[in-house]
Amino acid sequence: MSVVLTIVSYSCGILLDAFLIFFALFQIISFDELRSDYRNPIDLCKQLNPLVLPEYLIHSVITALFLISGQWFSLLINIPLVVYHIQRYRNRPLMTDPGVYDPTTIMYAKQQWLTNREAWIRLAFYVTTFFYYLVALIYVLIHNF
Repeated sequence: MSVVLTIVSYSCGILLDAFLIFFALFQIISFDELRSDYRNPIDLCKQLNPLVLPEYLIHSVITALFLISGQWFSLLINIPLVVYHIQRYRNRPLMTDPGVYDPTTIMYAKQQWLTNREAWIRLAFYVTTFFYYLVALIYVLIHNF
């Protein structure tokens, strides 16, 4: 049962991580369009804010799967980003809708640099964990079957 749960955890991790990579790429492209004046900040925030909570939820589900299956190293590498997501959402600007991007502050050069940097770091994390999950899944399959 434990091996099957591990295989399911890594398989779901790979699948869900692909969605997280898509979300991060979409944010990077959107911030680039904002920086080059192809998009206004209100439309950008209306488009990105609905994706924030699903991204956080998907990443939390992956982390919970590793907790349930007892994959401690995978859990350990995911916990810092989950904690950062919680901290980022708790310290978000005062808004009525869910999300972390505020159209009034997103045009500041420092804020653009920070959000763009954050998106690139998240993309690097998601791509790295995608390949780690893939290698870990192959390792579990080879050594247990």
